[in-house]
Amino acid sequence: MIPKPATLRIARPTDNLQKITQMYLNGLGFKLLGSFENHNDFDGSIIGHEQHNYHLEFTHHRSTHVGRAPTKDNLLVFYFSDSDVWNACCQQMIDAGFVQVESYNSYWDLLGKTFEDVDGYRVVLQNRESSV
Repeated sequence: MIPKPATLRIARPTDNLQKITQMYLNGLGFKLLGSFENHNDFDGSIIGHEQHNYHLEFTHHRSTHVGRAPTKDNLLVFYFSDSDVWNACCQQMIDAGFVQVESYNSYWDLLGKTFEDVDGYRVVLQNRESSV
């Protein structure tokens, strides 16, 4: 019997739960997989693709302020080998409200573009195959 692969969920806090959720849904084409309200004073959304083994979870702790990303090198990186798909995704990011920025690590600018969300976290879209 082959075990089912584990699902990876990356969770992070935000002061902008609704806006962040919409930005990632629209920018990366994710779907809302689940959400919760007032679970131990936390609200949250879980987004991703049904067929992929990774999800993003955004949470907001009521009456708490978390602020912006601690550094400019907090990244999610997605690889696209098809240039047409990559170009379309880059435009989707802009349309969703992400701001294109120069990467903190110039390596990411060689074959990619870096986008910053409303919380200061960054998403890199690389126009090449993953090296691993």
